[in-house]
Amino acid sequence: MEFFDLPENLKSVKVHFVGIKGTGMCALAELFLHSGVQVTGSDRPEQFYTDEILKRLGIPYSETFSALNVPPDVDMVIYSAAYSPDTNEELKAAVARSLPVLKYTDALGAYSRRFDSSGIAGVHGKTTTTALTGTLLRGLALPAQILAGSAVGNFEGKSTLVLGDRFFVAETCEYRRHFLSFHPRRIVLTSVESDHQDYYPTYESIRDAFVEYGRLLPQGGELIYCADDEGASEVARLLRAERKDISLVPYGFNAEGDYRISSMENGDECTLFTLQGFPMTFRLPVPGKHTVLNATAALALSLSLYKTYTASDAVKDETLEALAAALGSFKGSKRRSEIIGEAKGILIMDDYGHHPTAIQTTLEGLRAFYPRRRIVVSFMSHTYTRTAALLDEFAASLKAADVVILHKIYGSAREQYTGGVTGRTLFEKTQALRDQVYYFDEVMDALPFLKQELRPGDLFITMGAGDNWKLAQALYEELHHEEHDRLCV
Repeated sequence: MEFFDLPENLKSVKVHFVGIKGTGMCALAELFLHSGVQVTGSDRPEQFYTDEILKRLGIPYSETFSALNVPPDVDMVIYSAAYSPDTNEELKAAVARSLPVLKYTDALGAYSRRFDSSGIAGVHGKTTTTALTGTLLRGLALPAQILAGSAVGNFEGKSTLVLGDRFFVAETCEYRRHFLSFHPRRIVLTSVESDHQDYYPTYESIRDAFVEYGRLLPQGGELIYCADDEGASEVARLLRAERKDISLVPYGFNAEGDYRISSMENGDECTLFTLQGFPMTFRLPVPGKHTVLNATAALALSLSLYKTYTASDAVKDETLEALAAALGSFKGSKRRSEIIGEAKGILIMDDYGHHPTAIQTTLEGLRAFYPRRRIVVSFMSHTYTRTAALLDEFAASLKAADVVILHKIYGSAREQYTGGVTGRTLFEKTQALRDQVYYFDEVMDALPFLKQELRPGDLFITMGAGDNWKLAQALYEELHHEEHDRLCV
C-alpha cells in the first residue's frame, strides 16, 4: 500500500477541506490548523454542531460547492467520504489542476505518521474509549493530541484535544478497511462482531479486517484488547500465532493481569470499580458495565504512553491519583448517553447505539444506574442490511426498557437493499417478545404520544444512528417551555 507523506514543515502549507462540517473532517482541520496549516473549507448549508467549532477557530468555509471555492494557491485538498472526485465540482477542479487530493482516512493516516500514534478500534465503544483516554492524558499532562469521533465534554465540546506534539491518539474506523491507512504503535481493540453487512457479509470477513489492522503494529507494538469480547480475543489469538514480536495486553472482567476488573458496583448515580493491579477504587459519573470496560482500556493505553514518556515502568502514587481524579471528571461525549436535559421531572437522553450489543449494554447500564426510573426508549434502526442480518438480536436487545417506540429504518446511500425487512418488521418481532411496544413510522409523529405517556421520574432516551435524536430535542424543548410557562403564571 502506498502512503502519502505530508510536508515536514506544515506552517507554509494551504489545505482545502471538502465536507469540512463532518465530525472527523472538522477535527482534522483543527489539528492541521494547530500545526500551522492555512485551512479553508466547504460544505452544505445545513447547520451542524461543528459550525460553532469552525467559527470559534476562525476557519473560513463556504456553504456551497463550487470550483471557485478551491483557492488558487492551495497545496492540497482533503475530502470527506460523503463526496467523490467523479461528481463533486471542487474535487473535479482539484484533479484537473493536478493537486494532491486525499480522502479523510488517508490524510489522517499521513498525519499519524508524524507521531507516536495509537489507534482505538472496535465495532462499538471506540468513541467513548477515545474520549476517556484524552481525559486521562490531560490529567497526566502528557504531550498528546487526541481525535475522537464525536464532540466530547472534556474537550470543551470539540472532537479534538491538543496537549502537545509527542503522541497522537485517534479513533480509527473499520468500515471499508479505512483504518489500514493509520500508522499505529499501539491498538486498543474494544470489540469485534458482525456489522457493516453491506461490506462485510460474514463475521469472518470483518474479523479478518481487524487482524489485518493488527499486522500494521511494528516490532514491540502493543495490542490492548477486551478479554470479555469473543471477537477481540480471537483477533488477539490469531495475531499472537503469527506475531511473537508484539505485546498483548488484555483487560476486562475475564482478563489476566493488572487490568482485570475485580469489582464493580453502582453508587449514587455513579459507577465504582477496582482493578487487580491498582490499590484504589475508581469512580465514573456515567453508567454501564460497557463504560467501565472502556475506562479500563483507556487506563491501559494512558499508562502505556506514560511509561513511554517517562522511560520507566514505575508509576507514582500521585500519577494514580491524577488518573482517578480525571476519570471522576469525565463528562461523556455527544450522542453517547448524552443528557439533553430534564423537564417536568423527566430525564431526556440521546445515544448513538445502533448495534444490538451496544443497545443492550447501554440500556442495562441505565437500568442499574437509575433503578427508580421507568425507561422509555425510541429506537431507529440504521441500514436495511444491518437490520435484516440482526433482526432477532435487535428485537431482543430492547428488553431492559419499560416502553419501546420503533420507527422506519434509516437508510444509507451506500447500500442498495432489495429485501423485505422494514421498520414494521422489527416492530412485529419486538412485539412478539414483550408488551408496551409502539410504532410510529415518522419520528416526530411519536411526540404527542410521548407527552401523554411520560410521567415525572421517567427516563426517555432516543437511540440509533438515524435522525430520531430530533424527537428528544423537540420533547425537551416543549416540556421545558411548558414548565417555564407554568412557573411564570
